[in-house]
Amino acid sequence: MSTPPLAAGRAPGPFAGPQAQQAAREVNTASPCRIGQETVQDIVYRTLEIFQPLRNTQLPNGVTYHTGTYQDRLTKLQDRLRQLSVLSGELRLVYDKCNENCGGMDPIPVEKLKQKTQQLKQIVDQLRNLI
Repeated sequence: MSTPPLAAGRAPGPFAGPQAQQAAREVNTASPCRIGQETVQDIVYRTLEIFQPLRNTQLPNGVTYHTGTYQDRLTKLQDRLRQLSVLSGELRLVYDKCNENCGGMDPIPVEKLKQKTQQLKQIVDQLRNLI
């Protein structure tokens, strides 16, 4: 992908060189996470689509089903299961991409987060007392 030429008489922007690559990396780290969230929401929605007809289905109890009705329901179920399979594959790819982008980042221990949160609460309380 090539970059567009600079307009005549304009200096390069603040994101030139290595800084531009760093900014692009930061954006690309968040994008797969957002896509993953949307994919999970799609998976949940499709799963609900599978179970909704099952909830409304009556047990046969001696009633004969028409072959067409059975075949239609089976086709819809197979289609929804195929869609879930595709979405699961997409989610795996997104998961791998997120791990790849965040590989160099050190996770913050929970205890350290609790400590920082407590410190921020104390600062906010002090500011409230000053006001």
